[in-house]
Amino acid sequence: MKITFVEKKYAIGNRFKDVISEKLEKLQKYFGEDASARVVCSKQNNIEKLEVNVTNKGLLYRAEVSSDNMYDNIDLALPKIEKQIVRNREKTTQSKRVAKPTFEFLEEMPEVKLPEVYKRKVFDLEPTLLEDAKDAIERLGHSFYVFLNAETGKVNILYRRNDQKYGLIEVNY
Repeated sequence: MKITFVEKKYAIGNRFKDVISEKLEKLQKYFGEDASARVVCSKQNNIEKLEVNVTNKGLLYRAEVSSDNMYDNIDLALPKIEKQIVRNREKTTQSKRVAKPTFEFLEEMPEVKLPEVYKRKVFDLEPTLLEDAKDAIERLGHSFYVFLNAETGKVNILYRRNDQKYGLIEVNY
């Protein structure tokens, strides 16, 4: 597994790289040789944040955790990644196994039950400028806003990030 480390206001030491590399290699049993991992370490206001993204054959598994200690973050993030991997495998294989699988970071098989769609909204998209979409998201108090971008003619999704900045998703169809 190819592992890339990214530092954002946090200096990653060699010991930390060795520990996380060793633990990520344990997940190699789920993937082929072309899997890659991106580990982002950042620090903000004495809170250390770890983001782990593992990609394999077009699938992305992601975990983001924060605590006072980056080493504790490893033990919080990797079970989340493994849970996503196991859920995806169970969903795709749909076969019941007789033997109990062994896990690296989980203690038991996670329940694979996806929530039902309980609400559906339909609305007409009117051409809207990005600035008007920002105004609408503030006015409505929502965390996202779907609109037809008047400048590009494409469907866009404007969303508020955790850092209170905006993100924009442009949909190609």
